[in-house]
Amino acid sequence: MRCSRYKEILFSLLAGFLLNSCASGGTPPKGISPIEVQEKETESARQVKEMNERILMSTLATSKVSPGDYKIGPEDLLEVTVFEVEKLNKTVRVSARGDISLPLLGILKVKGLTATELEKNITDLLAEKYIKDPYVTVFIKEYRNQRISVIGMVEKPGIFEVAGQKTVLGMMAMAGGLKEDAGRLLFLLRPPPSNEDSPKETAGSVQQAPLTLVIDLDELLIKGDLSLNVPTFSGDVINVPASGKVFVGGEVQRPGGFPLKGKRLTVTQAIALAEGLKPEADGAEIRIFRFSGKGQEKEAIAVNYYDIVAAKAVDLYLKENDILLVPQSGIKNFWVGFRDFFRFSFGIGFWRSF
Repeated sequence: MRCSRYKEILFSLLAGFLLNSCASGGTPPKGISPIEVQEKETESARQVKEMNERILMSTLATSKVSPGDYKIGPEDLLEVTVFEVEKLNKTVRVSARGDISLPLLGILKVKGLTATELEKNITDLLAEKYIKDPYVTVFIKEYRNQRISVIGMVEKPGIFEVAGQKTVLGMMAMAGGLKEDAGRLLFLLRPPPSNEDSPKETAGSVQQAPLTLVIDLDELLIKGDLSLNVPTFSGDVINVPASGKVFVGGEVQRPGGFPLKGKRLTVTQAIALAEGLKPEADGAEIRIFRFSGKGQEKEAIAVNYYDIVAAKAVDLYLKENDILLVPQSGIKNFWVGFRDFFRFSFGIGFWRSF
């Protein structure tokens, strides 16, 4: 239940991201001249241009993506070969239900499996009853079309029909690269498995929420950490919010992204922009998650909103790309649960520093 609650919090935050992707300007704070602001904007534009060049180059360098991570789906055409048993070789089209029919084995559920996983399943079934030490290969001859969305600060946002395995960089290239006012974080929203892929829900079970992955574009494109160039799948939504924002989510009235460009924004001001806390919010257990973009550990800063309002604590200034999350009252160990949720959900090094 606890993990599910954190997922709900993140989903509400992502919904806000999707609805608040426009940046707005502001008056520079005292002590910062218009020339300094303009220089920062020029430097940001230069960096975005460099990122777009790397998106193109990386896509060209990895234009032939390994299908190892591709999940088989309806309408894919599979070539199944059993070494030295020609009568078992077959080319089959995956049905709308995600099944195939093979000699001896009958109907097999293949939807959601990789080619390697299917090879192992067929090998195990043949070895169990029919053939000693079979050698099975599965080759995907034709890929079904997949619908992947790219929105936010990209040149050509939209829903793309793609075939075969695509990565984040590949999809960014299809969307024409980043706009000049793109932020430095990319949010990948992945829908939960459909009902037919998941075990039947029992009484009291909680419906799965979409998975959310945050990718630091500086780490991916400037520092070249290609482990962040993750595969994308049908139904994924890639969102690149505008630069100069902070994000407020959880138990607030209007979660989403709020402009920071040219301004100094405190915790209480950000919560005010989100139209305040909900009645069920626990303002004493707020956390600010800060992505440095410099290879340092991600910070989790504890904030007590009630102490700030009572002048017992400092009203901290937020930085660009900060994520401020407000939990529901009664949820304990918020930070531990949030950290463990990401470790459990993504587990491949994106959250190494948590």
